[in-house]
Amino acid sequence: RLVSDWSSDVCSSDLGRWWNVQAEGVLDGIEHPPLSLRVRITWLKGTEPMDASGVLVRGPEVERGVFRFHDTLPAPADATAARIALETMLPGKGAAAWSEVRIKRSNPPVSRRIKVGTVYLRPRQSTPDRNLDLWCEQIDAAGRLGLDIVCLSEAIRAPGTTASLQELAEPIPGPSTERLAEAAKRNRVWVVAGLYEKSGETLYNTAVLMQRTGRLVGTYRKVHLPREEWQRGFTPGSSFPVFDTELGRIGLMVCYDYFYPEAAISLANHGAEILFAPTWGTTFADAEGRVEGRTVFRVRARDAGVPVVTSVYDGDSLVIDAMGRVKASSEGATGVFWTELDLAAREPLEWVGHWRSIRPRDRQPEAYAR
Repeated sequence: RLVSDWSSDVCSSDLGRWWNVQAEGVLDGIEHPPLSLRVRITWLKGTEPMDASGVLVRGPEVERGVFRFHDTLPAPADATAARIALETMLPGKGAAAWSEVRIKRSNPPVSRRIKVGTVYLRPRQSTPDRNLDLWCEQIDAAGRLGLDIVCLSEAIRAPGTTASLQELAEPIPGPSTERLAEAAKRNRVWVVAGLYEKSGETLYNTAVLMQRTGRLVGTYRKVHLPREEWQRGFTPGSSFPVFDTELGRIGLMVCYDYFYPEAAISLANHGAEILFAPTWGTTFADAEGRVEGRTVFRVRARDAGVPVVTSVYDGDSLVIDAMGRVKASSEGATGVFWTELDLAAREPLEWVGHWRSIRPRDRQPEAYAR
C-alpha cells in the first residue's frame, strides 16, 4: 500500500552522481516495521521512471514510534528527478507517515573490495602430511598474489591417501590447524579449509576459518550428510554460524550443503556477506540437459544475494559473485584462481532491485516454514 510520495527535481548537469537520502516519519500499530516498512527511490528522466523497480533505501531504524532511513545511492548520469516513496506492506491496522525527507549531493560510499581466491588441487599417491604440505604451498601462492582470503577444499588431508578415518580425524584446534595457522600468518592471508574433526568420540566434517594472524576464528560442522558419511559414523552439525571479520561477515558450508537452498539462505538471513564452501565435488558444467554443480552454486549465490566461493576435487574451483556470475574458475588447471569483489556493491536486478536488500523484506516464512 503506497502511503505517500515525496519528489525532488534533480538537474544532472549541476549535481553529483551520488546522493545522500534521509527519511524520517512516525508509525503507529505496525507490528513488524523491518518487514512492513520501506522507502524506495525511483530515478526519473523527465516524468518517466528509468528503472521501474527503483532502489530500496537502507532502514528502518525504529525507536519510540519514529522510523529513520538513511543511505548513499548513485543516480544515473541522465536522471532529471527523483521520486521517493514511503511504502508499507501488509500493515494491518497500522499506519505510517512522513515527517521529513532530505536528499543532497554526497561523496560515493567507501568500497569494500577484497581479493578472493580459490584453489584447485587434487593430490594423488600421497599421505595426510604430504597433503598438508601441498595445501600450504597453495597458501604461499595466495600470499604472493596478495590475496585477502583463500578457500581450500573439503577434508584436505584425505584425497589421494589410503589413510583410515581414524587417522584422518583430529581435534580442532589441533596439528592441522596449527600448520594452516603458520601458513596463514606467514602470508598474511585468511584461510578457509575442510578437515575431519574428532571431538571426544564424535566425528564431524568441519570447515575452519583462520585469520591472517593465524588465529582460529571459528568452525562450521557440516549439517547435511550424504549416506557415505553418516554410514561411516559422522554426526551432522546443527547450526549455520556467521563470523564477523575485518573483511566482512563470512558464512561457511561444506559440499553436500550446497544441494539445499536453506543452507545459503540461512547464512544470508543471519547477515553473511560472502559464503565459502570447501567441496569434494562436483562442479562440472551442465550436461545432457541436467543442472550440474556449477549451475547450482551460481543459483545459490542468487538465492542468498551474496558471493559464493568453492574449492573442489571434481570439476572447477569457482568464485561466483552475488549476481551468479562466475568471476574466477580453475578451468581444469591446478593452482590459485582469484578475483576482486566489492562487498559493498549493490547491483540491481531488473524489475526487482537490489536482491540482498529486497529478499528478506518480501519473504513469507510463515507460509513455507515447514
